[in-house]
Amino acid sequence: MKVDLGELKVTHKETESRFEVRINDHLSKLDYMLNGKNFVITHVGVYPEFRGQGVAGKIMESSLEYARQNALRVIPMCSYAAGYIRKNPRYLELTKQERSQ
Repeated sequence: MKVDLGELKVTHKETESRFEVRINDHLSKLDYMLNGKNFVITHVGVYPEFRGQGVAGKIMESSLEYARQNALRVIPMCSYAAGYIRKNPRYLELTKQERSQ
């Protein structure tokens, strides 16, 4: 099934520490931990049928904009998240912000 990225709505489920989208009732998500001012991305997962269409990138973008707006230092523990930041250098400074205690 083809995904229309313009129609995707990323939801921040703060109580569950994740950003998510639902497509045809299938969940794709980014899990994170907050440790002081550190925003640790632990996992990004997209439902298999929707992989390779930019869904994970859309979720990453929403989460990184949240981190920027809240002056959080991003720590990408997930290999996809680390690769996304390398390929989108406008977010690189988020990984270099001062560490919190």
